[in-house]
Amino acid sequence: MHDVIVLGAGAAGLMAGIEAARRGRRVLVLDHARAPGEKIRISGGGRCNFTNLQIAPERFLSQNPRFALSALRRYTQHDFIARIDRAGIAWHEKTLGQLFCDGSARQVVDMLLRDLAEAGGELRLGVTISGLRPGFTVDTGDGPLDARSVVVATGGKSIPKMGATGLGYDIARAFGLDVIEPRPALVPLTFSDQQRDAMQALAGVSVQARVGLKDAKIAFDEGLLFTHRGLSGPSILQISSYWREGQAIEVDLAAGRDLAQEAQAARSEKGARELANTLDLPEKLARSVTERAGLSGKLATQSKAALQKLGDAVHRWQLVPNGTEGWRTAEVTLGGVDTRALDAKTMQARGVPGLYFVGEVVDVTGWLGGYNFQWAWSSGWAAGQAA
Repeated sequence: MHDVIVLGAGAAGLMAGIEAARRGRRVLVLDHARAPGEKIRISGGGRCNFTNLQIAPERFLSQNPRFALSALRRYTQHDFIARIDRAGIAWHEKTLGQLFCDGSARQVVDMLLRDLAEAGGELRLGVTISGLRPGFTVDTGDGPLDARSVVVATGGKSIPKMGATGLGYDIARAFGLDVIEPRPALVPLTFSDQQRDAMQALAGVSVQARVGLKDAKIAFDEGLLFTHRGLSGPSILQISSYWREGQAIEVDLAAGRDLAQEAQAARSEKGARELANTLDLPEKLARSVTERAGLSGKLATQSKAALQKLGDAVHRWQLVPNGTEGWRTAEVTLGGVDTRALDAKTMQARGVPGLYFVGEVVDVTGWLGGYNFQWAWSSGWAAGQAA
C-alpha cells in the first residue's frame, strides 16, 4: 500500500510526486514510457522553455479561466526559477518573457528525478496502466497496486508518437467527472486546395506578423512560417488555440509598418522598378502579395487606390483555415477534465476524496512560451501539498 501513486512521470506528475514525498508520504510515480519527462526533454528545441516571466491568468484558456489563479499564485514562476537556480542550471530570457536553459533540457529532468529520489519517492517506468478502481487500485500490466491517494498526471492527447493517450479522461469519466471535449492546441493551421497551393510556393518563407481572429480582440505579434500544408510559426500556433472551424483569421504580414505609405514615399526614388521589387518583404512573398492584390507593373504607374489595395493585401489578409495538423503536431491539448469538478486549491476531485488531476489533463491550457510548463509545476505542487 502506497500513500500516493502518481500516474505519469511528466512535468506535473514529477512535481506532485516530489512535493508529496517531501511531506513524508510513501510515493510511487508510474509511467508507461521508458524514459521520464520526455516533453521536457524535447521542448524548446532541446533547451526547455521551462516558464515565462509574464505569467497572468488571461494567458490561460479554460471554461473557467480563473480556476488556475490559486495554483499559479501559490507556486509562481519565481518559485520555479529559484528551484532552477538552486540546482545550478544556467538559463536565459529569449523573448517575450520566455526562459530557456543555456544547456540541455535534460538538466531539468535530472533535477526533478534527483529531487524525487532525495525525497524518498519511487519511480517505475515501462509500466502499462489500464485503469483505476475506487479504493484506490491502479490496474497495471504488472498487477494491481493500492494507494490511499492517486494523482492523475497522464497529460493530454498531443504528440501521440510519444505515447499520449486519453487515459486520464477515461479515469475522470469513470469517477463521474465531466470532461471538456479535447482538441489540438498550439498547432499549425491547414487550408483548402487553392490556398494551400499558394502557400506551398512560399514554403520556408518566414516573417514577423500579427495574426488575429477577424472581428475579435485577440491577436499575436510573433513569427509566421509558410509550410507545404499551410501556416505555422509562433503567431499561428498561438491563434490556433482560439480559432474554431469556420472562423476567418486576419494576418498582417508586415506588423507595425504601412506598406502602402512606404510605397507611396518611394515613388520618386524607385518609380521605375516593378512594384514587387520595391516592397521590403521576402521576394517570393512580395510577388505573391502583388498577385493576390491583382497588381502589376512599375511602382510609378500605381494609383493611390492601387497602393491602398496593396496595403489591404499585406496588412489585412483574411483567410479561413479548413483545419489544423491535428494531434500529430499539436504541442498541447485544449479542454480536459472540467475544472468545476476540481478544487482549485488542492486539485482534488470534488466528491472523490484522494483523487487529484494535474497538468495538461485538466481543462487549463496556456499560451506558447513556457506557460504550460508553469501550469504543470504549479498544479503539481498544489496537489503535492494535499495528496
